[in-house]
Amino acid sequence: MNHQPVTLPFLISATIGAVGGAVGIAWYTSNQINPTPRRTYLQNYTFTPWELGVPYEQITLHTPDGLKLRGWWLPQPAAQSVVIGCHGHIGGKHDLLGIGTGLWRAGHNVLLFDFRGRGESDPWPNTLVSREVDDLLTAITFVQQRLPGGRIGVIGFSMGAAVTILGTARQPDVVAVVADSAFTSARVLIGEHMRQILRIPPGTLVALTDVLNERRHGYRLSQVRPIDAISQIAPRPVLIIHGGSDTLISPTHAHQLFAAARQPKELWVCPNCEHCGAYFADRNQYVARVAAFFDRYLRG
Repeated sequence: MNHQPVTLPFLISATIGAVGGAVGIAWYTSNQINPTPRRTYLQNYTFTPWELGVPYEQITLHTPDGLKLRGWWLPQPAAQSVVIGCHGHIGGKHDLLGIGTGLWRAGHNVLLFDFRGRGESDPWPNTLVSREVDDLLTAITFVQQRLPGGRIGVIGFSMGAAVTILGTARQPDVVAVVADSAFTSARVLIGEHMRQILRIPPGTLVALTDVLNERRHGYRLSQVRPIDAISQIAPRPVLIIHGGSDTLISPTHAHQLFAAARQPKELWVCPNCEHCGAYFADRNQYVARVAAFFDRYLRG
């Protein structure tokens, strides 16, 4: 049997092909993390608190960099507690109408708002926890001005849960936190998905994606690490919720976040629930459990 020698041109071509493939995967991943917003008239066809018989006020939040974020204020004039809701990566405030109106009925003021580039807020490139933490801090400032001395809680879902952890670590005036389906680290999460899809060790691809993401979108994925921030929330309480069958963000993230958090802390893993599925598995139980958590800490 004749063995043909491997020639230098072949090695060069193979190397170029491998590098090009890696760059292509990293470029595609960066696009998926930071999708280009496409607004259509259908975005105006969403439910509001009106459909649920809940009074509300349309409000505008003004970010330090000059953007306008649109929100709904659900008032409870006799209450000194406020819960702020943070939606997921490509969602909007209407996604939180269920839990938002549930907490309003439990006696709390509620603020639901759209992150920049989503819903009715000013256009902005969608990112994964880049400027969204600043948007949450803007919402907290609004609440402080609207209800001086009020006790503030925050609940977030998926990316919004990561934002909630990172923002609360920077804002000591938040009294209590609920994080539903959060991830520990953006790089870890992306690496898990790459490993699952490509069946290869993702280290180099994740690093390349991180570099490309900074050059294209202005932020490093390696800086998005709720796992490092969650311990800074203490001595304020945190409730971590996760679906036991979550295929988007593994429940191991919830267990690691819970281990990194300090007391007081609670963990609720919903059996057989998918991503952000605990609410839909049993709406009454979910609202009751979250409301009881906020009642305990926001009402002293």
